[in-house]
Amino acid sequence: MSLAVSHSGSAGSKLPARLAPAVLVSAPASGHGKTTVVAALARRLSRAGLDVRVFKTGPDFLDPAWHELASGHTVHNLDLWMTGEDDIRRRLYDAAGQADLILVEGVMGLYDGEPSAAEMAHRLGLPVLAVIDASSMTGTFGALAHGLRTWLPGLRWAGALANRVASPRHAELLASACQRPGADQPTMDAHSGNDSKPASIAHRQADLQPSGTPAEEGPDGTGEGTRSDFLGSVFRNAAFAMPARHLGLIPANELADARQKLDAAADALEGTVLGSLDRETLQRWNTCFLPPEGPGHTAPASQPLAGRTIAIARDAAFAFIYPSNLEVLQALGATLTFFSPLADDPLPACDAVWLPGGYPELHAEQLSACRRLPETLRVHIEADRPVWAECGGMLPLFEQMRHDERDWPMWGILPGSIEFGKRAAGLGMQQLVWPPVSADTDLNAPAADRHHDAPTPAPSPAPEASASDESSDATTADETLGPLRGHTFHYSRCITPLPEVAHSSRPVSSGANPHTEAVYRYRQVRASYFHAWFASAPTRAAALFLPKKSTC
Repeated sequence: MSLAVSHSGSAGSKLPARLAPAVLVSAPASGHGKTTVVAALARRLSRAGLDVRVFKTGPDFLDPAWHELASGHTVHNLDLWMTGEDDIRRRLYDAAGQADLILVEGVMGLYDGEPSAAEMAHRLGLPVLAVIDASSMTGTFGALAHGLRTWLPGLRWAGALANRVASPRHAELLASACQRPGADQPTMDAHSGNDSKPASIAHRQADLQPSGTPAEEGPDGTGEGTRSDFLGSVFRNAAFAMPARHLGLIPANELADARQKLDAAADALEGTVLGSLDRETLQRWNTCFLPPEGPGHTAPASQPLAGRTIAIARDAAFAFIYPSNLEVLQALGATLTFFSPLADDPLPACDAVWLPGGYPELHAEQLSACRRLPETLRVHIEADRPVWAECGGMLPLFEQMRHDERDWPMWGILPGSIEFGKRAAGLGMQQLVWPPVSADTDLNAPAADRHHDAPTPAPSPAPEASASDESSDATTADETLGPLRGHTFHYSRCITPLPEVAHSSRPVSSGANPHTEAVYRYRQVRASYFHAWFASAPTRAAALFLPKKSTC
C-alpha cells in the first residue's frame, strides 16, 4: 500500500503525495509478449492477496479485458495525447492510494510513437521492465537490453525479462549476455558529449522520483546489478499462448479457458525475479505520485444529459467501450442502460442510443437474423431521437455487409453497404472538431416519453438524402471547446450515398498518412469509424446524444 507525504496542492489545501510500487512494462517492439507478462504478474500477485491495478497505454479495447480478468479491477487507458497527462496523473494518484502494485502496459516498442512509452515513463518517474522475445538469439539479448536501458538518459530501469526461451541452457546463455564487460558504461549524447536527454522530454526524472530511491537497482534490490538487470527466463509454453485475430488479441471473455491460461502464465514466472515478488521486495519500484494540480476533465456544470437515458449496445459483437466514456456520460447526467443486439433485444425505452464498436462481422449471420431490435430502432430514429454509431456499431445499420467473400443482409436503416478487406483501411490517432455546439443543439429538448410506440417498420432512407445544417455549423463551432480526440482502426470500408457532415483530422505529430474518417448523418443518426474519447471534449460528447433542431 502507498505511503503519504504532505504536499500543498494548487488550491492551497494540503494533499498527500503517495508512494507506491509501479512499473511500466515495454519491449523492443509489438509481439514480444508484454500483455502476457503483465497479465501473468497481475494474476500471480492477485492470487497471493495483493491489490494490483493495471493500466494500458494507447487506444486499446482488447488487452484490458485480459488485465481486468487477471487483476479483478477495471483497466483504464493512458495516453499522453488522447487522454492527456492530467488524466494520467489523476488516475495513477488514485490507484496509488489503494494498490500494492501499479502495472502499466506500454504500446508498441519502448521508443516507438510520439509520444512514446519511454517518454511517459520518464515524465512519470516509472521504472521500465523490458520483455524481450529471446527466441533465436543469445548475445543480442544483452545488446537489446542495454540499448533499451541507455537510449534515454535518466530513464528508471527495472530490468529485462527473456520470453519464449527454448531451454535451461538457452536461459544460461541469455543471463551471460547481460554480464558483458562495458555494460555499465553511460551513454553519451552523440552531438554534445553530454548525457543529456532529448529535447522533447520536458520533465526531469529527478523531480518525479521519490527522495532516497536509487536510480539504479539490481534485480535483488541491492543496487548492485548490472546495467541490464536480467530478471530471468519465461520458457516457451503453448498452454498460456493468447490467441489473436485481425484487430488484436481475442478478448478473454470469448475463451472458456482464459482463467486457465492466466494461471499457466502466472506459474511460468516461477524461477524468475518476478516470481518471487511480494510486498517487501516490490518497494524497489516505489514511485512518488503527486496529487492532481488541476480539476482534470470535468463535465459542464449544467449536466446537459440530466434526465436522459442512453441505451448502449454491449455484447460480444459490440464490446469496444472505454470505461472512462461511461464515467463521462454519467457525469454529464445520463442514466445508462444496456442491451444485446446478438440476443435481438428490443431497444429499451431511452432518449438516445450508442452503438459502440466491436466485431459485428464475426456475428454477421446472427445480426442478419435480428428482427425485434431493427424494428424498435427504426421507431426510435423516425421519432428523431439521437443515435451515435461508432465504427463496428454502424455496420449493421447498412443494407449489406460483405465479409470473407460472403454477403449478409443487414438492417437496412441506412443506405449502402460494408466491405471488408485484408488490410487495415484506417489506423491511427484522430481528432474531430464536431459535433458543433451551437443554437442548433437542442440543449433544452425534453426527454422522450419512457414508452415506445408499437414498432412499425419504416422505409429505408432515400439515397439522395442531403446534409443538414449540421455540416455548415461544423465550420462555425465554438473552437474553445477543443476537439474530440480518439483513434481509428478498421478493416472495412463504407459505400454509401449519405452526406459526409464532418471529417476527422490527424494530429500534426502523427506522420504523413492523410487518412481521415467521415461522419455520416441521417436524421438524428450520426455514424463514423471514429472512436471518440469523450473526456477530451465532454460538451461535444454530450451533443452526440442530444437532438438537433434541424433534421434531414
